[in-house]
Amino acid sequence: MENRIFNVKDFEKEDKDIAVKTLICNTDASSTVVWVVKPGQSVKCHMHDNADDMWIITEGEGMFHCEVGKSTLVKAGQIILNKAGDCHGLTNHTDKDFKFIGILTTNPANYTALE
Repeated sequence: MENRIFNVKDFEKEDKDIAVKTLICNTDASSTVVWVVKPGQSVKCHMHDNADDMWIITEGEGMFHCEVGKSTLVKAGQIILNKAGDCHGLTNHTDKDFKFIGILTTNPANYTALE
């Protein structure tokens, strides 16, 4: 059977100079990554015109860039929905690591009841 259960900690990688994105899994319909953003590092503002990008914050706090030049504080336990076409980025302004899981998906997803 193909691996369907992953331990995020096994994929967390870091670099003292740049934020690091590491692929956890990739399918025809989605891509899942983990980001480690060290103090002072950033994920540059960007967008995906054809996919949503869900961010699940697992550790730390940082400034989420919802528009170029506009930010709001986010922290562990929060989920950020970046719809297709939305600007998104992040800066870790603290002295602790910021980590999040990113799930990039296309839509619509079909629903089929199995029970």
